[in-house]
Amino acid sequence: MKTKLKLLLSTAALIISGLVSAQTTPPPPVNPPAPATSVTLPNDSLKAKKDTVPAKKLLPTLKVGIMGLNHDHIHLILSEYRKGNVNIVGIAEPNKKLWEKFGKAYNLPDSLFFDDLKKMCTTRKPAIVLGYNEVGKHVDIVETCAPLGISVMVEKPLAATLEQAKRMEFLALKYYIKVLTNYETTWYPSFQDAYNTVKLDSIGIIRKMVVHDGHQGPKEIGCSEDFLSWLTDPVLNGAGALNDFGCYGADLMTWLMKGQRPIAVTAIARHYKPNVYPKVEDDATILVEYPNATGQIEASWNWPYGIKDMEIFGAKGYIHAFDKDNVQLKLNNHNSRSYVAAPLPSPDDAPVTYFTNALLHPLKSAEYDRSSLKYNMIVMQILDAAKRSIKEGRRIVL
Repeated sequence: MKTKLKLLLSTAALIISGLVSAQTTPPPPVNPPAPATSVTLPNDSLKAKKDTVPAKKLLPTLKVGIMGLNHDHIHLILSEYRKGNVNIVGIAEPNKKLWEKFGKAYNLPDSLFFDDLKKMCTTRKPAIVLGYNEVGKHVDIVETCAPLGISVMVEKPLAATLEQAKRMEFLALKYYIKVLTNYETTWYPSFQDAYNTVKLDSIGIIRKMVVHDGHQGPKEIGCSEDFLSWLTDPVLNGAGALNDFGCYGADLMTWLMKGQRPIAVTAIARHYKPNVYPKVEDDATILVEYPNATGQIEASWNWPYGIKDMEIFGAKGYIHAFDKDNVQLKLNNHNSRSYVAAPLPSPDDAPVTYFTNALLHPLKSAEYDRSSLKYNMIVMQILDAAKRSIKEGRRIVL
């Protein structure tokens, strides 16, 4: 009897086990596919795809608006658009001849153009508007964009006058937007390298800074008539070479001096080519005094070739950023060393990545850099004092 009971229990266990297995284990395919004759490794597969099919580039998502097409720097941002590096959703420009000119040059759709900035902003809702119009009308961009909560980045300088800059600052603070200023030299690896060397105290305390910015003249180098029409106008540009190129040195010195306000400014202006530039000065020298240092800004439309360089004299050494990439360093009485500066890391290597990062990470973006509103308000104070010094023929105490 016991033997029969054991056999019965064993049989039941086998049946139950079979039922469970049937519920949890999928049956094998009836007709399994034949194995491939050759297997490509994953890396080889990716390489093959890379060699034969170009990788699909992710489009930028930050919506960007443009105000103005009569500044020749517009070619830089439109080139980035053509490469797919910036998402331009609208362009406001009252001159429809410029629509046609740039539409053909960069294959821009007609739907991108508006004759009114506010209409473009309310229709396309950009996160930032880039100003490529008259410097004296930068304030108008902020007047329109600030109440809509749209940040602004303009080409240097911030404004034509200090009064305009103060209004822009008021609107930026009232509506919690960013107002940034774009300088070509901000994206120079050599200048950042020089700044880093100063920051490490390698050359000691700064005693003197000399910044040269200029070229043969805007007409001489072939600037467009649309650009020249306001660049050489004392109201629309605020001055001639003084504003156009003097702003670079004022910005760099403010940066090197960590936002320190100068104590006095003295300036002289020259009008070497009145037949070419009858309304504005074409050469300016600005002396900027700090408590323990002196800055000399040389701005000109009269040089035999284009120059953008910076010299820094410290208590223990000297740095010369010759151009965009090349640096000379001399410490104490040791031999000088020349080298190529390391490339800038992203997002601080170009305007698009810079302003994208500034908007996406507003709390992390620097308040004390060359594009910041804080520093550019000091730049405008220096330029304003320089103009007053020229007009009144005296040293201006700030």
